Amino acid sequence: MDQQGYGGASSSMSYSQRVMVNGISPPNLSEEDIDYLRTELTKVEDEIQTLRQVLLVKEKYATEIRSELGLTPFSNIKQNLSKGWQEVQTSTPYLTASATLDDISNSNIVVRTRESFFHAGHLTTSALSNMGVSITRRLADMRALPLPSPPRLSHTMSVPSMR
Repeated sequence: MDQQGYGGASSSMSYSQRVMVNGISPPNLSEEDIDYLRTELTKVEDEIQTLRQVLLVKEKYATEIRSELGLTPFSNIKQNLSKGWQEVQTSTPYLTASATLDDISNSNIVVRTRESFFHAGHLTTSALSNMGVSITRRLADMRALPLPSPPRLSHTMSVPSMR
């Protein structure tokens, strides 16, 4: 084999020669190269497994330290949410959107529209109040009028003919 390159593969071999296609080694790799690559793969997979085990031990240790410090999962979530919200509030898109909304809410059109609605609300309130006063007066006037007497029925028929 030639000189070792990055990743343990021979530097004289091109990338396309080192790639396995559908799990089948390319026909231009020698048995020696295939054995070497398999050995390297086994070593790398063992290292990955060792690193996973070390990481698991470190995570358990961190959990124990958090517990001793009184840091619960809930406080971690709360802290993460608070930090995340702070990051959102200082982010460029948030600041840009906030500035745009401020510009819109303080724009001449919005201010005039707000004032128009405010004025229209006062006029509507006044009109409804005047209408209520008028209706109340009219009802009071109607109560003061004497009620008409009910019409009298005159009997023109005799009792025997009704039978």
